[in-house]
Amino acid sequence: MSAEEMLLSKELYKTSGWDMSERREEPSVMKVAETRLPTVRGEFRLAGYRSLVSMEEFVCLYQGEMRAAEPALVRIHAQCMTGDIFGSTKCDCGLQLQRTLDLISEVGRGALVYQLQEGRGIGIINKIRAYTLQEEGADTIEANERLGLAADLREYHQCAEILRDLGLGRVRAVTNNPEKIRALVAGGLNVIERVPLDIEPPTEAAFYLSTKKLRMGHLLELVS
Repeated sequence: MSAEEMLLSKELYKTSGWDMSERREEPSVMKVAETRLPTVRGEFRLAGYRSLVSMEEFVCLYQGEMRAAEPALVRIHAQCMTGDIFGSTKCDCGLQLQRTLDLISEVGRGALVYQLQEGRGIGIINKIRAYTLQEEGADTIEANERLGLAADLREYHQCAEILRDLGLGRVRAVTNNPEKIRALVAGGLNVIERVPLDIEPPTEAAFYLSTKKLRMGHLLELVS
């Protein structure tokens, strides 16, 4: 991590700079189902949430006791069907998901909110269309804009609310995205640390990651 990134990362932990009016006092999500989920990494709990203000649904996978006073690893992970399920090498999403679950299972405590907002919120069909434009030379932002869509339509405040509903207060955010840290803090969580996802990406993902860092401000190292 560069000196500039380290400074920015430290600043992100301070609540004084954020607009705390973003935090909603009335519940906007509701837990509607929960079960145990045995996995290759051990046993997790799997909870399903529904938004009370939209049609959005969320899945939360967590392990260990959720206590407000004890820091826990957390990640907000936006759905990426191509990377998470099909193993696409155009992005690092699937690798980030797997690495986060490894980290949680290693320490035995943490939570991952899986947000069903494919392709930064544009949906799988538009994502396929965007891929075609990327093959013609557009980066991920330009591709979305050519489709008449915003670069990133995701909104994270309900994800933070889900983590609070689990009972968490102090968290270690597993992310390279400053916007996710901002949302956690604005959502009333005390982010005591950012845990970087330093993953060696596939060669084909280099342009994608360069756009993330240089145009979206993500805190990551670029491999030349």
